[in-house]
Amino acid sequence: MKIQVTSAWAVALLALTAAAGSARAADKLTLAQAEAIALQNQPRLRAANYTAMAARQVPTEFRSAFFPNLQASFTGADAPAGTRIAAGGLNNPSILGRYSNGITGSQLITDFGRTQNLVGSAQAQANAAGENAQLTREDVLLQVDQAFYNTLRAQAVLRVAEEAVATRQTLADQVTALADAKLKSALDVSFAEVTLSQAKLALAKAQNDGQASLADLSAALGYNDLHQYELVDESASLAAPPDFQQLLATAKQQRPDLAGQEFQVQAAHRFTKAERDLWFPSLSVVAGAGLIPYGNPALRDRYAAAGFNLTVPVFNGFLFSARHTEARLKEQAEEANLTDLQNRVTRDVRVAWLNADNAYRRLDLTAQLLAEASQALELAQARYNLGLSSIVELSQAQLNQTEAEIEQASAKYDYQMQLAMLKYQSGQLR
Repeated sequence: MKIQVTSAWAVALLALTAAAGSARAADKLTLAQAEAIALQNQPRLRAANYTAMAARQVPTEFRSAFFPNLQASFTGADAPAGTRIAAGGLNNPSILGRYSNGITGSQLITDFGRTQNLVGSAQAQANAAGENAQLTREDVLLQVDQAFYNTLRAQAVLRVAEEAVATRQTLADQVTALADAKLKSALDVSFAEVTLSQAKLALAKAQNDGQASLADLSAALGYNDLHQYELVDESASLAAPPDFQQLLATAKQQRPDLAGQEFQVQAAHRFTKAERDLWFPSLSVVAGAGLIPYGNPALRDRYAAAGFNLTVPVFNGFLFSARHTEARLKEQAEEANLTDLQNRVTRDVRVAWLNADNAYRRLDLTAQLLAEASQALELAQARYNLGLSSIVELSQAQLNQTEAEIEQASAKYDYQMQLAMLKYQSGQLR
């Protein structure tokens, strides 16, 4: 009796677990929710944001040269009376016992623009890193949109495959019953079973494609395991893609990779100027002050000193010339990369627009194809019922209708995926 009760509880627990799993599997997901989840979870986006934040610290590092540099020092020394350092240096060899503390400060007066150009170059690099983070964000959104619509398409194809199996199963049952009554031949039964097997194979493939598309969607959302969702298709009537010239103008203004490359050119230009400024003098002042509370009587109890340092480069084996030439050549390379990217952007927008336009025209064509295939199936079914045609004609008509239904189900989501790509290429997927 205890075993039976325990088994009953185990069965009930399994049922509740299955019900909870079904509830989780039935979670609804809209495109906007999917994009929000991906923007929060995607590690690629977090990495790009951290890289951009790190790049924004570099200008401050170079700008620190404009501020005073203060150092506190605490020094103690002791040696026997009359000690002298006799080897190893050209400094004052005398060692006077003492303890002292003080502050030393230095301030750059001018290096004739080099530091300022380094700051400008670093700022442009930081802006480029920010645009790269924006590009990564748009990559994430594109991946989510395409995975979302691809999953909707796979689910639509799955529904068509399920209906095809049900329809052909009904036909196979009818033909088998008629054959048993000697009203149809065994050949008709064989053809009906063949078409049913083909439909089941297509159903198995559709089920696999549906799970694969959900795996792609889960990865796009930033998950490392499979999440089951009931996707909500909120798309209304689909309009034709916008004008190409308008999209191209928008792309040139909003594409983050274009903006990032322009910042790279600016950074290279400022760095070239900074390398040229290596030939200019550098002027700084240094000051120090402190106390000597304990020490040799020959030392005063406090000290202070100030001075300046003017550094003028004279000759260093053509190092500065080579560095300036290297920077200038790299700047020219960045300018060439910008021109190449502009050309590729024009091509990418044009190709995306052509693909979207073709996908839009397929909407009407697939609808017309489905209507014609459905009409042909009705006629083939009627002819077969009247004994005016063979089951081969009916099977072909069923196959044509199934393919037409799949084409129509795919056309809608193919067009939405192409629209997402078009928005991405024109810099509007933000």
